[in-house]
Amino acid sequence: MDSGFFFAETYMPYSTPDITDSLLRYDRPTIILHWMTAFLVLLQFALGETWNWPTKPVHHLMVVAHLTAGILLTAIMVFRIVWRLTKGRHLSDLLVPVDRVFALGAEYTLYVLLLAEILLGYLWRWGAGQTMSFFGLLIPSPFARFPAETVTWFQTLHYWNAWLIMGLATGHGAAALFHQFVLKDKVLGRMLPQCFLLRQ
Repeated sequence: MDSGFFFAETYMPYSTPDITDSLLRYDRPTIILHWMTAFLVLLQFALGETWNWPTKPVHHLMVVAHLTAGILLTAIMVFRIVWRLTKGRHLSDLLVPVDRVFALGAEYTLYVLLLAEILLGYLWRWGAGQTMSFFGLLIPSPFARFPAETVTWFQTLHYWNAWLIMGLATGHGAAALFHQFVLKDKVLGRMLPQCFLLRQ
C-alpha cells in the first residue's frame, strides 16, 4: 500500500472538501469573533511588551490603548462564549479522533487562559488603586486597594500567562498551517472569511 495514501486516510477526515460549502465552514459570527480575538490578543501582547520603551505621552497612550483593548476583548470573549454555546456551528466532528482531541484541548485551554488573563488584568489595575480606561473614559475600581504584595503577584501572573497564551496560540496557528500546506485538507479554510476563499 502506498504510504502517502495511508497517511492521508489516517489523518485526514476527507481528502478535498469543498470549503465553499457553508455547512463545512464556521458561521460568519464565529469567524469574525475568532479573528477579532486574535487581533486584540496580538495587539495586547505587543503593547504590553513595548510600552516601557517610549516616554510620555506615547507611553501613556499605549497604556490607555492596552486598557481599552482589554475591555473590548472582555466583551468579545463573553459574546463569543455565549454564541458558541447557543448558535455557533461546531465542526470538530469532521476531524479524526486524534485531531479532535488536540483541537478541542487547545481551544478550551485558550479560552481558560484568556479569561484568566482578562481577570488578572482587572485585578492588577484596580487592585493597585488605578482606574480602567475605555477610550479615555475612566472606570474606577469597585473594591478597595490591595496590598502591594498582592498587586505584584497579580502583575506577575498576568505577565507570564500572556506568554503562555502566545505560546499556545502560536502552536495553534502552526497546526492550522500544517493542515493547510502539508496535509492539504483545507482545515484553515473553515475559519477564513469568504473573500479569502474566492481569491484562492
